[in-house]
This record gives sequence, structure tokens and C-alpha cells, in this order.
Amino acid sequence: MKKTPIAHFHLPGLFEFFELYKVFLSLYKNNRDYFNDWCDIASIYGSPEDCLWGGGRTENGKADPKDVLSLLQEHGISARLTFSNSLLIRDHLSDKRCNSLCRLFESPKQPKNGVIVHSDLLLEYLKTNYPDLYLVSSTTKVILDKESLINELNRKEFSYVVPDFRFNKSFELFESLTQQQKDKVELLCNECCYVGCKDRAVCYESVSHMNLGDNHPEHICTAPGGDRGYTFSKAMENPMFISVDNIQNIYLPKGITNFKIEGRGLGSALVLEMLIYYLVKPECQIRVREAIYLDNMLDLF
Repeated sequence: MKKTPIAHFHLPGLFEFFELYKVFLSLYKNNRDYFNDWCDIASIYGSPEDCLWGGGRTENGKADPKDVLSLLQEHGISARLTFSNSLLIRDHLSDKRCNSLCRLFESPKQPKNGVIVHSDLLLEYLKTNYPDLYLVSSTTKVILDKESLINELNRKEFSYVVPDFRFNKSFELFESLTQQQKDKVELLCNECCYVGCKDRAVCYESVSHMNLGDNHPEHICTAPGGDRGYTFSKAMENPMFISVDNIQNIYLPKGITNFKIEGRGLGSALVLEMLIYYLVKPECQIRVREAIYLDNMLDLF
């Protein structure tokens, strides 16, 4: 009998939402019947504040890296350092803080931890110096043509590739992929960026400048609705939004099993709603909310 595929979720805020994950992962471990049996938590990604190699978002995570690693090891979940800065030069590779993080997160062998990268310069450095960290191709590359995406999927360096969200409904493309290529596809579920945006690469580059401390003007989004910021309800209206129903009835049957939830720059209460939407059975969602909202040690707002 053919085995039913499982959806693997990759969650945001490794350092930013450490306090939330301490409670949420305990519920996930001890009340597994609250959670959908067709999915699991494969990894949590992010990086601490003021990381030179950081990209995608400016970081504000203050959790102790040793505590973070210990929590994920306890639950058997992979940790991913988000080092997707696109503007790194060779001098940046000697950064002590980022190297110490790589040494720390490379040390466990099961589950293996990874790094999300944009820069090929950093990729080669990591391959040489931290070979036990697996590598993920960042969506910040903003690859928009099918041939380039397939070439990225074929690169042996990468265990996963996160395409630009505008590929989310490219079902003919997915059907044309080999299963080995499909296993590397990691789709961004809940992006609310304007589908017609032409400045996405510029936006990400602006963040890379900020993480490097460059005197560079901040990118101001001019897309329709960009001034309102992120809301999950707006993301749900995006034509590229991937719903729970989509995952179960379209993507899993097509052999696409990896799904990334964005949200590192948001508040923990909003991120909790995303986690509940994708991971928790509808009839148990109130139980998870109550358990977390009534935890006196947790400040969600």
C-alpha cells in the first residue's frame, strides 16, 4: 500500500519567538492528539539580532543560542540559521559571532541543523568550514523563471530550495519535476506581498544593507496595500496563498511536501494564529489558545 505523504512545516522565529515555542512545542509533544496527523514540524528558522550574515528580515531575537539549540534538540526538530544576506564580501566571512553560531549548531548530528543562504560566497565558505550543516537556497534570490528554478533544484549543494511565492500555483511545473526535485521544493505558504511587485529583490537587498550597517536608504514599499503592513487575513486573500485544504488535496497528492511559514518580523500572537491554523485540528484550536494565553510566564503582545 502506498504511504500517505506527510506535510513538513518550517516555522519562523527561532530566536524571536523562543518563549512561545517553549510552550507550543511542549503542547505538540504532550498533546499530539490536538495536532493534525497529516503534518509535522520539520524545522524552525531565524537568527539572533545584529547578525552580519542575516538577511530577509532585520532581526530582533535575543534568546540565548545555547538555550534555543537545547530546546529544538529536546524535541527532535531541526534548527536553521537564516544567513541570507546577499551583499557579503570575503572580509565578512571571518565574523566571529556568525562563525560561533555555525560551530554551535553544527555540533548535533541528529537532527542535523541547516543554514538558509543567498550568497554563493557564503555557501562555499560553509561547505568548507561547516560541512555538517545542510544548506537551503533562500527565496530572497527572487528567481522568477522556470529554467532558473529547475537549475537551482538541481544544485547538489542544496537540500531544499524556497522558490519565490509566485511559483506557488505552478502546478504544471510541479508535475514535470522528478520526485527528487519535488522533495527539495519548499513553498512559502502565507506571503502577502503584491503578486505584481517588481521591487522584491530591491526590498531584500535593502535589508542586507541594514544588517551590514551600511548607510543605505530604507526601501519604501509602493505596492498596493503595502502601507498597511502584514496581516494574516490579507495573506489569505493573496492568490498565491496556500491553505490547509490546498496542502491536503492538491500539493501532497502531487508529491510536494515542504511548506514554509513566514512571520519573523511579526508579533508572537499573530504567529501563534498561523501555527494554529496550519498545525492544529479545528476542534482543538481553542484548547491550544487557552493553554498558551493562560500561561502566566508568556507575554504574547
